[in-house]
Amino acid sequence: MRFFIDTADLDEIREALSWGCLAGVTTNPSLYARTGGALADFEGHMLKICEMCEGLPVSVESQAKTVEDMVADGRRLAALAPNVVVKLPICAESLAATHQLASEGVRVNMTLVFTATQALLAANAGARYISPFVGRFDDIAEDGVSQLADVVACIGNDDWSGRNVDDRVEIIAASIRTPNHVTQAALLGADIATVPFGALKKCLRHPLTDQGMASFDADWAKVTSAR
Repeated sequence: MRFFIDTADLDEIREALSWGCLAGVTTNPSLYARTGGALADFEGHMLKICEMCEGLPVSVESQAKTVEDMVADGRRLAALAPNVVVKLPICAESLAATHQLASEGVRVNMTLVFTATQALLAANAGARYISPFVGRFDDIAEDGVSQLADVVACIGNDDWSGRNVDDRVEIIAASIRTPNHVTQAALLGADIATVPFGALKKCLRHPLTDQGMASFDADWAKVTSAR
């Protein structure tokens, strides 16, 4: 399973890239709003991310509401950089827009997916990526991991043999809140987990690792002090 970072913060992306573990970026309107950026700066900001992450997919979300506007938005966003993936929320309009955009070679990441049936519709419409949400189920006391399992199983049951290998359907486990969400997504066979930087840092840490490093440092201090 590969890691995407779920952010629009350039500093977070820069640090995650330095780790050598980053395979892509996902953004959304809420994440961009947290950067304090203005509407007029949106496309320029997305272009900066694309340039930082050359060769890696960067999901840029459209706020259009009609099929025609989604298609127009998707074409414009895709023209920003070759690594742009157009992000659309699952609905009837976005399915039609995805069908059109996919026929033109524009990659679509279908987001706000909560059920296997939504995922199957997105895949059949031509979505390149499908983003089932996990953590938001936890917010309403439901099991997001089991819903993710259903999506992975249903998508995995079809080989999508009519597609080229570069257009295969990939599942991005989204709304990831904890290291356990990451572990479960990997165990279930999700292709990608898109993880906020805070949760990504939690994946790196463990108290036993901290204790072990402290012990090594203390023992090494004894060695050096004995000189």
